[in-house]
Amino acid sequence: MTTLVSTEPVLRASGIEKSYRRGVWPARRTVPVLRGADLALRAGEVVGLVGENGSGKSTLMKVLVGALRPDAGSVTVHGRLGHCPQEPVVYERLTCDEHFELFGRAYRMTVDAERAARRDLYRALGFERYTGTRADRLSGGTLAKLNLGLALLADPDVLLLDEPYAGFDWDTYLRFWDLVAHRRAAGRAVLVISHFVADEERFDRVVALRDGRTAPR
Repeated sequence: MTTLVSTEPVLRASGIEKSYRRGVWPARRTVPVLRGADLALRAGEVVGLVGENGSGKSTLMKVLVGALRPDAGSVTVHGRLGHCPQEPVVYERLTCDEHFELFGRAYRMTVDAERAARRDLYRALGFERYTGTRADRLSGGTLAKLNLGLALLADPDVLLLDEPYAGFDWDTYLRFWDLVAHRRAAGRAVLVISHFVADEERFDRVVALRDGRTAPR
């Protein structure tokens, strides 16, 4: 991918530190996970964040989306943020359509805008025939499509994806990258967190998380 990107970050994380307490007193100990991690995303940029299991990738993601308070450091986001968690957060008894309607209201979208975005996402990800299917009756792959679609619904300026293509078949994997390319061309920022990066040429940069710190790979 080659295009010009803005020099001003739309997301900046600086000096992020996070530790967890393990065990019970008197053997309780503090385990540092993030030790001053830095990350910046610019408009029109696709960035990969890689690291081994247990390296702190998911902890950093939770800090970036505001689900976890860091012990030190700061996160600044300009614009709307979309988050696709590794484990889908859905309501088992709601259909795909009902999920989009619910999230559209949470995003304060108009009814027409939500319906138009929903139609485009069904088509782009190839699961139109599941519009009326409840979440608890979806296959793992289709549930992953719904999870991604909900993150994309409101056209976020910054899209954070945690292991987004786990469970995708090859066709859906290619559809995923088409969506990412369109977002990049529209000046949106995308962060893909994974334990490994395939098709590295699809990224503008790849950042590695090691020993609680980030570094270019």
